[in-house]
Amino acid sequence: MLNIIAMEFTEHKKGSELIIELTSDDVIIDDEQQALEIIANISYLYDSHKIILHTKNLNDDFFDLKSGLAGGVLQKFSNYRARLVIVGDISQYSSKSLKEFVLESNKGRLVNFLPDVSTALKAF
Repeated sequence: MLNIIAMEFTEHKKGSELIIELTSDDVIIDDEQQALEIIANISYLYDSHKIILHTKNLNDDFFDLKSGLAGGVLQKFSNYRARLVIVGDISQYSSKSLKEFVLESNKGRLVNFLPDVSTALKAF
């Protein structure tokens, strides 16, 4: 179950759109269900489908593509048409397949991996 009390929700306005940044001292996505709960909560509380997450708040398995966690989580965002930007340094993950995945993702508009929040806000 998702503990939204342990998360901070920061609202960013870009024109008429609202972008929600989630931060926490803890990992907030360990499985697909938690991703779904985040999408649902942000949609309900903020009427937004634009979300910024920090790399530190994702389980390390997310960055190991063989685990399937990234695929499952990102499928939830795709199914519910929620735009996701993941911010932070991923250089500690040296997988060639992850690097290729990030490059491909950054060509699209659904999921992007960017270095910081200010760059993320410009991408929305």
